[in-house]
Amino acid sequence: MAKKRKERFEVGEKETIEQCLERMKLEGYQPVRRIEKPIFEERKINSNKEYVPVKQQIIFEGLLVEGEQ
Repeated sequence: MAKKRKERFEVGEKETIEQCLERMKLEGYQPVRRIEKPIFEERKINSNKEYVPVKQQIIFEGLLVEGEQ
């Protein structure tokens, strides 16, 4: 089965960015874009709802290296 030309790789909960980039390299992909999304938590203070950022989700978009197809 042929690999997809573009693939997304999410940095895991206990994984470092360096480990994610190494995993991409082992699968034959080169990072071309980094996406960061904030994860919010809803908290009630008195009768008001507030959305507080809890953590950051990091996703790398990888492009298949030519020789890996």
